[in-house]
Amino acid sequence: MSGRLAILCPGQGGQNPGMFDLLPAEAQAAVGVALAPVLAYPLPSILADDSLLFANRIAQPLIVAATLAIWDLLKDALPEPMLVAGYSIGEFSACGVAGAAPASELIALAAQRAALMDACAIDAPQGLMSVTGLAVDIVRERLPLYGIYLAIDTGFDTLIAGGRQADLLAAECDLQARGARIGHLPVSVASHTPLMQGAADPFAARLAQMTFHDPHIPLLAGVSGQVLRHKTAVQEALMRQLTQPIDWTACMDACVEQGITVVLELGPGAALSRMLRVRHPEIACRSVSEFRSLAGIRQWLDRLD
Repeated sequence: MSGRLAILCPGQGGQNPGMFDLLPAEAQAAVGVALAPVLAYPLPSILADDSLLFANRIAQPLIVAATLAIWDLLKDALPEPMLVAGYSIGEFSACGVAGAAPASELIALAAQRAALMDACAIDAPQGLMSVTGLAVDIVRERLPLYGIYLAIDTGFDTLIAGGRQADLLAAECDLQARGARIGHLPVSVASHTPLMQGAADPFAARLAQMTFHDPHIPLLAGVSGQVLRHKTAVQEALMRQLTQPIDWTACMDACVEQGITVVLELGPGAALSRMLRVRHPEIACRSVSEFRSLAGIRQWLDRLD
């Protein structure tokens, strides 16, 4: 492959019972071992039960483990990536891809982050909803009227809002009346909003205990799309994205600015590659979830020469 490759690491929402099907049996077993210290259920039980698969406390470490397991199998067969970016909890996976921290510590950190975030939603149920079909500027003007927040900026007429469930439902009626289409995400916390402020101090303390390294692959900060090359900047980015919105639009545009021509999303799911194809159709984008085998991924990349 002669192009410049970027790796994208997904967030919550795409997990499914077949999310480990590309992995050989020994790799699947290794994922189960990696997750055992942080999850109360064996991997087969989680994959067979949607109430577990989409539970925040399970989904966050599960997605990091799945993404890094795929990367571990693919990395030696791929050209060196020029850039890596992660969406929401995927930013933890991206740190692993970039060599900024070991997989085992990132999985544990994801589990601790999930528990801290769940604690912020004990008093009132929270969630995330997608808003599409209405200009982002209009939506942003309406959100504060209902006490909800921008969580993720994903395009010129689409965003993810976060808040308490009752407030989200009230805003839904208003936005639909203005022509918006609303979707509710399978996430039980208002990620990337000020409602996570209660998790900030204990998460910062845990983050400070970890050993980070300068990434050997440039890493994009989710909150800004800025290229990170130093470990302190990586830690700061992980801290900021707990309570501040993700600017995924900036991350997609940064791929173009960095001369990226080929993007591989590590899965599960294909939401990131679909978004990037819409915004920047000149970039060749696929997700590993679109292939039947690891060999098929290699063949696709080879055909791009």
